[in-house]
Amino acid sequence: MSNSKVLYAWAVPVGYSRFSPVDHTWVTTYDSRSIQYPDIASVITAGELYWYCWGDFHVKGGTPINPTGFLGSQLGGVNFASCLVKPNEDCSVSSAARGAVYDYGVNGVCHQLANQVLFATSIGGQLPLTVKNARGYFASTFVYGVYGTQSTAFLNKIATCQPSHPAVGAKGRAMTKALGFVDDFEERARSVLGAEDAELLNKLLSLKGEVQNFVSTPFPGFAPPDADALNARNQHLLDQAAILLGPDKFKRIFGFAPEEKIDLVDEEIMRKFKNQ
Repeated sequence: MSNSKVLYAWAVPVGYSRFSPVDHTWVTTYDSRSIQYPDIASVITAGELYWYCWGDFHVKGGTPINPTGFLGSQLGGVNFASCLVKPNEDCSVSSAARGAVYDYGVNGVCHQLANQVLFATSIGGQLPLTVKNARGYFASTFVYGVYGTQSTAFLNKIATCQPSHPAVGAKGRAMTKALGFVDDFEERARSVLGAEDAELLNKLLSLKGEVQNFVSTPFPGFAPPDADALNARNQHLLDQAAILLGPDKFKRIFGFAPEEKIDLVDEEIMRKFKNQ
């Protein structure tokens, strides 16, 4: 396989959530709109790559508002992507397939891991592709950020996999610029509020910073949090944004109404992970 190849991002509705709307996302080196492999063995035999991104194997994508589930495609470095996140292996059994989302639901969910794979599309100075067109994405990035809570670990992976990348050695705000992306949540918030209410925008971005600092702090105690605890915490944090923004502006930014509660963490995936 050539080192440069188009990476494709996909979505299907989550199958676990009591609430909506949220999509599971993953990445491939093939276009499932035109070719569908029945299982991972067929993908491997064909010489293609499939990144599970904390999900199951899906033959193709598709959601109620996106019949093919196609979220975007962009040329990327296959070796770079495979080093950041190991392809063709289930995250629940392969630690290398987890990238820097080591602990599902704690460090991030499928959106963050898919974005870590897609960071390999930042080759040549282009902005990396993200799964920002997935449902639930702006709730996910409000809580976990674009690439998850383990930013130092992700930078270390970049340094290992692509030592010449401009992100290597960057810190803080400089890191964001070096990574070559505008924070998707901030970009969305600015597009809705920027010209309309700069003060509210600043309060929202400040809240987002507080939320992500809070989420980065480990839960106290002796047992790790389960999916219910994480979803309750995440919902509480989203509710704070709803209080700040009001229902109309919240829906315009997050893509769903405040009363449409959302589970970002899949109980079944967490159970598989914890049982390994």
